[in-house]
Amino acid sequence: MPLKYAYHPGNVAHSGSPEVADTMDAVARNLGLELTPLEGATSCGAGIIKQANQRLQLALNARTFAMSESLGLEILTPCAATAGNLKQDLEKLRSDNILMKEINDVLIKTCGMEFTGNTEVHHLLHVLVDEIGLDKVEKLAVNKFDFRVAPYYSPYFQMEGACGGDSVNDPEYFEQLVQSLGGRPIEWEGRVLSVGAPGIFSEEPTVLRQSAAVISEAKEEGADIIVSACNLSHSILDIYQGKASRATGIITNIPVIHLTELLSFAFGNHNTRFAQLRTRIAVIGD
Repeated sequence: MPLKYAYHPGNVAHSGSPEVADTMDAVARNLGLELTPLEGATSCGAGIIKQANQRLQLALNARTFAMSESLGLEILTPCAATAGNLKQDLEKLRSDNILMKEINDVLIKTCGMEFTGNTEVHHLLHVLVDEIGLDKVEKLAVNKFDFRVAPYYSPYFQMEGACGGDSVNDPEYFEQLVQSLGGRPIEWEGRVLSVGAPGIFSEEPTVLRQSAAVISEAKEEGADIIVSACNLSHSILDIYQGKASRATGIITNIPVIHLTELLSFAFGNHNTRFAQLRTRIAVIGD
């Protein structure tokens, strides 16, 4: 029986990171996941909306929860930022009946929907370890990902339940996954540190210093590649890599890919892209 979820790809996967959509489709087929897109679902807020209007973010995310409830499905996302923001707002609404009623009044008036609290939010990493099992994942790995990998969680996982039963302060799910795919995870403190997303729009110098420091540590610890469980953080680590180096003088040249890409390559999909990645790692490592 397939595992069934309502699928939220995360904010940047809608636009800046189409590779997430490409690889997630293939990975879902490999794993036997049945994903129903949350058509018309909005951004999770990405830590921006609530700074100006917290109730607006709660209403937007409550609408997403109501959509998943109407499907009778729980939510799956490959983005830690989306998982963390949705999880935080879900718990906030569940813990305050008055607030939930106020937000539901807004939903009923604006879109005719109502949220009961009867859903859950899951990150792909949690589903891989706790629901599917790494023994199955290991059997699917036809292309061993035999690199020194820096698994990047992001700080969005640092709340109870954001990634299943994994430890909030000392997580290990990602390292276990990398090992099951043939890789060698490095030990590094930067795996849970912020790289400033989404502050790039208002505090660029600070964000560039934060991301350069995280990348630099991964390189110093011997990583060949960074794999990110957060689509939003990936955009900072990857797209702004060169700018971070120029701004700080720190060498930041290292490949950065999404968790879904890691899985897709290891499962034998997108072999041309995987070959290009191997070449890039070899050139940078040289």
